[in-house]
Amino acid sequence: MRRRLIQSTLAVVLVVIAVFGVSLVIVETRTITNSAQEMVESQALTLVGVVESNVLEGKPVDADALADRLDNGRYARVHVPGNPDLVLGTPIDGGVIRGSAPGEHGVTVVVEEPRSTVTREVVRTLAVVGAVALLAVVAAVLLAVRQANKLASPLTDLAETAERLGSGDPRPRHRRYGVPELDRVADVLDASNERIGRMLTAERRLAADASHQLRTPLTALSMRLEEITVTDDLETVREEASIALTQVERLTDVVERLLTNSRDPRTGSAVPFDLDEVVKQQVEEWRPAYRSAGRAIVSSGKHGLQAVGTPGAVAQVLAALVENSLMHGGGTVALRTRVTGNQAVIEVTDEGPGVPADLGNRIFERAISGRNSTGIGLAVARDLAEADGGRLELIQAHPPVFALFLSRKAHERVEPEKTVR
Repeated sequence: MRRRLIQSTLAVVLVVIAVFGVSLVIVETRTITNSAQEMVESQALTLVGVVESNVLEGKPVDADALADRLDNGRYARVHVPGNPDLVLGTPIDGGVIRGSAPGEHGVTVVVEEPRSTVTREVVRTLAVVGAVALLAVVAAVLLAVRQANKLASPLTDLAETAERLGSGDPRPRHRRYGVPELDRVADVLDASNERIGRMLTAERRLAADASHQLRTPLTALSMRLEEITVTDDLETVREEASIALTQVERLTDVVERLLTNSRDPRTGSAVPFDLDEVVKQQVEEWRPAYRSAGRAIVSSGKHGLQAVGTPGAVAQVLAALVENSLMHGGGTVALRTRVTGNQAVIEVTDEGPGVPADLGNRIFERAISGRNSTGIGLAVARDLAEADGGRLELIQAHPPVFALFLSRKAHERVEPEKTVR
């Protein structure tokens, strides 16, 4: 591209120089020739006037006086009737420019000048025109190189940006080049980079959330199936199979919710539901795991609460909190329901060491973890809570108390507090 721009610019300049330069040379040559002709004829007229003045006064023609009036390098012949011709200067060999002037009394003066004088003047003019043309060509080449670099470098840079985008690096470069068309292309590429970056981030986040949220139902399902394989009691098999089916339904709900959020995270399905059922489900689901760890899980607080949200999402939030207590906490884990204003609150606490002081509420940020874990669970739990119009907070660090706030159905009947083990 650089070569084409330079060649095209140089071709245009050469055409302009050829058209206007040749025309200028022709005009200047004619002007110089005409000027020389006029000067020779003017000098002939001057000499005629001097000679006629002498003739009228009856004086002899003074050759020396006439020679003083003749320019250097010129040759003149003076013809006076009845007298021999008077020669001034040295005869000129080769081409000449000749001018003659006749007088009123038969006097004639012929003045000649070497044509080489005009030729030298024309050559000098050609040299000036050639120098100007050369400077124009050099300036045109420099400007063409600069313009080619100004256009080619941004195109190369844009090509590199497109190549980076194709190789999976969608970071926008935010470079502009002062050329509206190229800046428009850069704007489009940067916007595409940002969109693709958001899409890749969403895909990675979906994959991370899916792996984390599916792990808990699958773990619970595997535990129920293990219970079925080691027992011969038909009633226990039926009970565990029923719980396993519930886990399958929850697993299906998790998958559908993940797919729905990946298409439109603003989509919600909040409905009034019985908070006791969700809490009871989580206690029963996690009791075998806590029993295996030599720990207990209990529920207490207000009963008969009707919260507004998505039961599956609330169950996932509680499962993340209970699993977090199982992995990082200690002692008995308690799920307590209470009422504050027009909100229903579920608190999850344990007797462990709590959240380190340097983390605080940063515990909800992705990739932030106080132990060797993914750092995704609490972040996903907060996102799920906020998607239903609720919120998840750490209200106490030592011992740890996590609280899930949900909107409460109005005019509901609340039963007294009691503890379930």
